[in-house]
Amino acid sequence: MFTPPFIEKLQFAKKILLAGMGGGFDVFCALPLYHALKAQGKQVHLANLSFTALRATRAREIEEGLFVVSHRTPVTVGYFPEAHLSQFLHEQGHDSTIYAFEKRGYRQLHAGYQHLADALEVDTIVLVDGGTDSLMRGDEDGLGTPEEDALSLVVVRDVEHVEQKLLACIGFGVDTFHGVCHAHFLESVAALTRRGHHLGTFNLLPDTPEVQFYQQALDFTHASMPDRISIVNSSVLGGIQGDFGDRHYTERTRGSELMINPLMGLYWTFDLMGVAERNLYLDDLLHTESMGDVWRAIERFRNRLAEIRPWKDLPF
Repeated sequence: MFTPPFIEKLQFAKKILLAGMGGGFDVFCALPLYHALKAQGKQVHLANLSFTALRATRAREIEEGLFVVSHRTPVTVGYFPEAHLSQFLHEQGHDSTIYAFEKRGYRQLHAGYQHLADALEVDTIVLVDGGTDSLMRGDEDGLGTPEEDALSLVVVRDVEHVEQKLLACIGFGVDTFHGVCHAHFLESVAALTRRGHHLGTFNLLPDTPEVQFYQQALDFTHASMPDRISIVNSSVLGGIQGDFGDRHYTERTRGSELMINPLMGLYWTFDLMGVAERNLYLDDLLHTESMGDVWRAIERFRNRLAEIRPWKDLPF
């Protein structure tokens, strides 16, 4: 009872890759895990499916579509959260290396992940989703922003020579902004629980060193990119700090109604292979060469469905 299965699995891990699966700022959602695991003396590496135009930067490409970002990488573009996070890590005395995956199709992303898993000899990969739409199976009313999540999921499913593959979601409620029905998310959690793939849920508390590290990293990056405030991470940290209701942290959300709440600070954790097994369209992504291909593959799958499951309001 006192040790969720997810934590128990990480206790046995020695070399861990934490990867933001949905792109953008998702890697920041892994920072509390990063801080805690590093404090235990484990080898921990950070990666992210990047929204940055990596070829327009001076990051070093080590495999097709896979780039190394460090504190020495100059910031030559306006949007580059990985570079700012790398600088923050360096100033905190950590290894500043962040591996950034270019937004490409299945073949390129799989090759990048496989190269990284082999080179780092990782025994565990944890995909981290800022939000909960990675649990949508494909036939729900709203899928949120599924392209990056689904592609990361199928790619890591197929990576070889890795003992453990895990998934952690944080930010319950934030995907309402993207049209996700959270009754469908809870239905997915229930289905994964029945199959033994739900590995526990645990929350982050504001005064812990892990959360303070997370907050400092986000503040540092926001100060460097003030016009690109992360909606997801700001909402998650707002929920952790006790904000509630229709709170806005960036002008980008003005005009919409948000529901900041304490559940946003929960990590929901799962066996990745179980989540992938339940998804209805992952194999449709195997021949994609670009994110456009991924989007079209999902649209074709949706068009073949006899029925889309309608929105459900939560009765509380």
